[in-house]
Amino acid sequence: MRILAHVCCAPCYVPVHKRLINEGHDVTGFWYNPNIHPFMEYRARLEALMKYQETEGINIIYRDEYPLKEFLKGQINSDDRCRFCYSQRLNKTAETAKEKGFDAFTTTLLESPFQKHAMIKNIGESIGKQNNIRFYYEDFRKWHEQGKKEASSLSLYRQRYCGCIFSEKERFGRKIVE
Repeated sequence: MRILAHVCCAPCYVPVHKRLINEGHDVTGFWYNPNIHPFMEYRARLEALMKYQETEGINIIYRDEYPLKEFLKGQINSDDRCRFCYSQRLNKTAETAKEKGFDAFTTTLLESPFQKHAMIKNIGESIGKQNNIRFYYEDFRKWHEQGKKEASSLSLYRQRYCGCIFSEKERFGRKIVE
C-alpha cells in the first residue's frame, strides 16, 4: 500500500518507517505538528526530521504551519486536550492522504509507550471512516527502544516531552516549596 505516515518526530519515525518499508509498503512521511511548543522545540524537531530525510533519501510532505493561537484556543476549550491534539493532526493527515491518492494513513504516535494508544487507534479509525480512507493500525511500540538506538546513532535530536505546553509543564514542572 501507499501509506502517508504522520510524523510527530524523527526518532519515532525511524522504526515506523523501517517497519512499514520492510512490510513492503510505499511510505511517505507527513509533518504537521502545531502542538509542539515552544517554537524552538518545534524547529528542533522539524530540523531533525529534515536531517533524517536527507540521510535516508526518503519522501516527506511538510505542512510547516505554526498556528499557535488557534491551537491553544482549541486545546484549552477542549474537554480532553490529548483527544483534541490527536484529532487535529490525524484529520490533516487523512485529508492530505486522500487528496494525494494514498491508500491509507497512519501515525508515529502509535510508536510511543507514552501516548494514549487506544485513543489514537479509535480516533484514527473514526477519521478514516469520515474521510473514506483506511487508517493503517499497527502497534509500533515494540520497536520503540530500537528506534531510540537508531535515532541516537544518527545523532537525531530527541525531545523530552510530548510537545504541547501542558506536557512540557507535566514533564518539567515541580512544586515550589516555600
